Amino acid sequence: MTIGVTTPKGHVGQHLLRLLVQAGERPRALLRDPATLEGDIAEHVDTARMDAWDADAVAEATRGLEAVYWVSPTGMDRDPLEAHAVAARNIAAAVEGNGIHRVVFQSSGGAEKRHGVGEIDGLAATEVALEATRASVTHLRCGYFFTNLLMDLDSIGAGVLTTAMDLDRPLPWVAPEDIAAVAAGRLLSRSWSGRHVLGVQGPEDLSFREVAGVLESVLGHRVEPQQVSDDDVRAQLRGVGLPDAHVEAIVLMTAGIRDGYVPEQPRSVLTTTPTSLRAWAAANLA
Repeated sequence: MTIGVTTPKGHVGQHLLRLLVQAGERPRALLRDPATLEGDIAEHVDTARMDAWDADAVAEATRGLEAVYWVSPTGMDRDPLEAHAVAARNIAAAVEGNGIHRVVFQSSGGAEKRHGVGEIDGLAATEVALEATRASVTHLRCGYFFTNLLMDLDSIGAGVLTTAMDLDRPLPWVAPEDIAAVAAGRLLSRSWSGRHVLGVQGPEDLSFREVAGVLESVLGHRVEPQQVSDDDVRAQLRGVGLPDAHVEAIVLMTAGIRDGYVPEQPRSVLTTTPTSLRAWAAANLA
């Protein structure tokens, strides 16, 4: 079978490519510039040039695929929700036109709300577009990525973990490599069909206060959790030059999860993955 992987250099995609190769597949990496796929993995995969916002490029890059792992890209040069809408139309048309049998979509917790969750609303719309095709589709409703902490390394190093989230609200936190493992299983299996939603929720729910405690233990210095306001986040994002549409998309992601959100998939053996925050932080931050 031929399996396509979008964002093959990303936090999930790089692990997914390796798992598929180890399973004996020769996946097709779908990316803007195939020459940038480097390292030992490059000789074990095929590549196709693809811009998710170019309908013809998506159709051509996915031709001949039996299955595809789809990640909807953030459009930094355009309105983020419109960017997701365009990409959703393009992949849905390609799935139909190319007769792709199975799609595994990297969605997010909160997409089940459909509206009011910032950029996650774009993932919700992508779920709807994919479900309108004849393909079998699994949406992976992923928890909060451990790798999001990498964007706050300077602050964490200085002893502060900031968030607009309620410090004591537990959330699913997950390692990207565990998302890749779940995705690989779904892509390789031909035993499922129809429409499915699967939470990918890590080993346990953690509040930001608990996360700060884990980081403090691993790093060996005090890490104080600090809640900031939505307006504080807006000011910070505008200060680094983000346009208002992107600022609101980011702020409302946190607000939509913080304010009255309950995951559609309760934690179970199906949604729980093994890598702990402590193990990930020891390997990536210490």
